[in-house]
Amino acid sequence: MKPVVVTCGEPAGIGPEIAVGAWKALRDTVPMLWLGDPRHLPDGTPVTLVENAAQAAKPNTDALPVLPHRFDGNAQRGIADPANAKGVVAVIARAVALAQAGQASAVCTAPIHKKALKDGANFAYPGHTEYLAALGGDCDVVMMLASEQLRVVPATIHIPLADVAGSLTPELLRRTIEITDSGLRKQFGLPSPRIAISGLNPHAGEGGAMGQQELDWIAPLIIQMQTEGFDLLGPLPADTMFHAAARAGYDAAIAMYHDQALIPIKTLDFDRGVNVTLGLPFIRTSPDHGTAFDIAGQGIANPTSMIEAIKMAHRMGQS
Repeated sequence: MKPVVVTCGEPAGIGPEIAVGAWKALRDTVPMLWLGDPRHLPDGTPVTLVENAAQAAKPNTDALPVLPHRFDGNAQRGIADPANAKGVVAVIARAVALAQAGQASAVCTAPIHKKALKDGANFAYPGHTEYLAALGGDCDVVMMLASEQLRVVPATIHIPLADVAGSLTPELLRRTIEITDSGLRKQFGLPSPRIAISGLNPHAGEGGAMGQQELDWIAPLIIQMQTEGFDLLGPLPADTMFHAAARAGYDAAIAMYHDQALIPIKTLDFDRGVNVTLGLPFIRTSPDHGTAFDIAGQGIANPTSMIEAIKMAHRMGQS
């Protein structure tokens, strides 16, 4: 086996402690390699320093395998130090290089703090996903939130609600469907993925009474892609497509905007949701939460989402 390489993320946040929590939960079953400055790990963490990923190819029950990456600053819990920004960015790039070289099965990224990266490293990307896409060769990607109960992809992500209708185009929706279908086949091992697609408007427009996009181009696009071999349902009213019986009819859902996608999965499985980036030439997962500065270093951070992210990365890496 090859290890899942776990990036340190923002060292002043909860990333280091949830990584240790995940290792404790998975050390018997999942080969895991933590990449970062060992000084930033919680006091008392048993570590074994390695020189390459191959040395972490088997589960290590005694100590967390660490591939050291020296940072310029210390880590004061709850307060991001811009001196560490270049190290955080370099660790992400180094982890991706390991995956692309075939030395790691997947990358699992701990949360970053975008302002600290901008202040300390002139980080030019809106977030993790865009930087990873650049490292992967400027590929088109989509964000999937996944758990045992639901996989969902927002077609538009971090934009104001007022801008959604103008940003949502046939070209964007088509590409989102194509990337989602490909990711379900290649990374989730589904030979014939079934994808449900929501409408943009309430009741999926209700025949034009509550909006025209469904009639004008969303439904025609779905029909066209069905003739091309895609197994698609929709456009469906978003308020009736996420209950248990509806979810049994598809493998993933595509929603039109951020909250339409994330509210159902966070309601169904708040602690176990995993962020998966589809469209990259390597596997990447991440816990579905931020740096949580307010509780960093207190030993109370819940590692469940990190555990699920590493487990999912490992499964995807073996498929």
